[in-house]
Amino acid sequence: MFKVALTGGIASGKSLASRQFESLGVPVIDADQVARELVQPGSPVLDEIRARFGPEVFDSNGQLDRSRLRERIFSDPEARRALEAMLHPAIHRRMRALAALTRGPYLVMVIPLLVESGLDWGENRVLLIDTPETLQRERLMRRDHCDVAQANAILSSQASRQARRKRADDIILNDGDPETLTQAVEQLHQRYLTLAAKKA
Repeated sequence: MFKVALTGGIASGKSLASRQFESLGVPVIDADQVARELVQPGSPVLDEIRARFGPEVFDSNGQLDRSRLRERIFSDPEARRALEAMLHPAIHRRMRALAALTRGPYLVMVIPLLVESGLDWGENRVLLIDTPETLQRERLMRRDHCDVAQANAILSSQASRQARRKRADDIILNDGDPETLTQAVEQLHQRYLTLAAKKA
């Protein structure tokens, strides 16, 4: 099956782009959703997180407190690497398994940390939702109610804009209104349908 890996930095517009692909009838597998499934109570990955980070990143119901964990890992690079070592292989295995079961015109896999993971996702093309860092920072602070220091720590922990652009086959510059992004997705959709038909 023809696979498109959709990536981009935090607050770049990946969710809006993936929803647009879904509205066009394209199946979407999102790494963030898979990650949330993998840390449900009782899961082996959650047990690993508890053993490594302790009870302070959990709430009173035993659920993972994602905001506390995020504060921890973005202030401690070693902790972030430890978490990624637990999550990335599990997310990768689950997404590859889901992809094998998926049917549709082609498949979009939303992989925010595509460049950082260093893993083979089996994609045929990489689509980057690209945003200038200043705009990313503004959107992130507004969305997550964080300050400049927190936003900068998060941005600096991710791959550079240049590294993402180097990896991409297709780039949508998302620095305008949402309608511009959805129109760009619709144009690429037609191209991907053609490419998928050739592959089949």
